[in-house]
Amino acid sequence: MRILDLNSRVFLAPMAGITDKPMRRLVSSFGGGNIVSEMVAINALSRKNPKTYRIADVRDESYPVIVQLVGSDAKIFDYAAKLAYELGAHALDINMGCPVRKIVNGNSGSYLMTDMPQAAKIIETVVRATPLKVSVKFRKGWDCRSINAVEFAKMCEESGASYVTVHGRTRSEFYSGKADWDIIAAVKNAISIPVIGNGDVDSPEKAKEMLDYTKADGVMIGRAALGCPWLIAQTHDYLEKGIAPQNMPLPLVKKALLTHIKELTAYYGEKLALGLSRKYVCWYCKNMRDARKFRERYVHIADLAEAVAEVCRYFDRCSEQEGNGK
Repeated sequence: MRILDLNSRVFLAPMAGITDKPMRRLVSSFGGGNIVSEMVAINALSRKNPKTYRIADVRDESYPVIVQLVGSDAKIFDYAAKLAYELGAHALDINMGCPVRKIVNGNSGSYLMTDMPQAAKIIETVVRATPLKVSVKFRKGWDCRSINAVEFAKMCEESGASYVTVHGRTRSEFYSGKADWDIIAAVKNAISIPVIGNGDVDSPEKAKEMLDYTKADGVMIGRAALGCPWLIAQTHDYLEKGIAPQNMPLPLVKKALLTHIKELTAYYGEKLALGLSRKYVCWYCKNMRDARKFRERYVHIADLAEAVAEVCRYFDRCSEQEGNGK
């Protein structure tokens, strides 16, 4: 099923500080899948804050980017949506699921699940603001005593949303415990617009399991793609073409990490890229041989060229040991 004129049922989840342009470019390079931006704060965007403006500017990206907006004021949403449209957004997504205290304390993110009239006003405003399709991402509810995802989804549909994404956890759960796929199925059963399921999908097989279980129209993958940027394309190929996923050979993992560091450097400059690369190195080498020692060495490196050399040494050593059967 085509969603928002996109050719995939698989979405890279919006993750603050993660799904920046370097990450989006890398994920897209592997093939199929839909790309969502980092969370863009409407207050900062409306002021044309340079950092936020740059985050929202996707005009030079060759693939469609769904730009996610977060905030609480409908009037500011109107202006921010128009700016995002001018900056190349393929579609707009409204964040009504972020559980982070800073966001919630600003009456944004998952707080809006507790204020349905304001949430409806925001959605209606954004839908009117541009010709772009508008989606809403939200959670199961605020906590176990206020599970309202079905009612909230109906409101989203009535307010003009083109599709919704449901994370099967409450705000109070953050990312702990097991995602509730039953609530995703209940939302799918209650509305006629497409539903994307989110939560605990960490493999192509798990994506199919969610879609079969919930009957959702698509699947969103977040944390599992960290250090595994090919996962989105693998999942797309598995769902659409029946291609079984293969383990990524170490030389290609090394190439992906080096490409990621290169993209970070081009976008942020050497100093900031080196700092940011430390978290990615941890993700890329997860479960690999002597990964802890490698990470401990890497985080103390103060020169980007030396950091790249250390990556090469580590992966080449692991490949050699793998080839020797050690």
